[in-house]
Amino acid sequence: MTKRTIKVSVIQQSYSNDIDDNKSRIKTAIIQAAKQGANLILLPELHNTPYFCQTENHDNFDYAEPIPGQSTEWFSVIAKENNLVIVASLFEKRAAGLYHNTAVVFETDGSIAGTYRKMHIPDDPGFYEKFYFTPGDQGFVPVKTSIGKLGILICWDQWFPEAARLMTLAGADLLLFPTAIGWDVNDDSSEKSRQKDAWLTVQRGHAIANALPVIVANRHGHELDPSIVTEGIDFWGNSFICGTQGEILAQTQQSDCILTVEVDMSRTETTRRIWPFLRDRRTDSYYDLIRQYID
Repeated sequence: MTKRTIKVSVIQQSYSNDIDDNKSRIKTAIIQAAKQGANLILLPELHNTPYFCQTENHDNFDYAEPIPGQSTEWFSVIAKENNLVIVASLFEKRAAGLYHNTAVVFETDGSIAGTYRKMHIPDDPGFYEKFYFTPGDQGFVPVKTSIGKLGILICWDQWFPEAARLMTLAGADLLLFPTAIGWDVNDDSSEKSRQKDAWLTVQRGHAIANALPVIVANRHGHELDPSIVTEGIDFWGNSFICGTQGEILAQTQQSDCILTVEVDMSRTETTRRIWPFLRDRRTDSYYDLIRQYID
């Protein structure tokens, strides 16, 4: 079996209300990753802006932009100049009153290879995303690129095994999770540890269950709640890349960081030969999965 490798870079950063500064630091990090030999760049969720979903404010819809638009043109130039596939995360204005949380994939020639609109939309204290985002309507379809088919799932999507499996069944070569997740500052240390460990474990589980590499980019740093109702969110960072058996290939903590690692794409074939989960699926017996609950 011929070994086929790509170099993947995860960019972990903190973000603020200064969009120009956010974009400047993103560009600098992408260029640094390219110099490290990266073929693929993954950025955190909604990286151009502060995490505005901490509060319900109609003015925040001003952050949204069309796709294609100004930001996609900007990323297209960076992708082409650095010969990179880039996965960006934007607040999409699809039409007046219709908005999505959307990942955009740029090919090495600067063209848009495809998009994925976040399917699972949370609504929790500090994460009022249902106020802003309409659930995606494209299904779980990988984006075809020159380095493979990218199964992109966004933040809350990462908790659902069905989403990762459907991307796998549609031929994804990698699973990528742009993310914005953190702690309530009032949680005690034990609760924080449980939450972070659960987040790491469930995504490593997707790698194992599907024999696919998993790439995760999270925000880090404290972001204030503009409404002052809460004390804000501590985004916990801990971006990571793991292999087809859930093994950690690279992981960071809570700081601005570029994780660059070589990923052996041929490991999927090797792993599935010894752990043939797809062979042994009982598709004739899973019909109840389409039900909300079995009473």
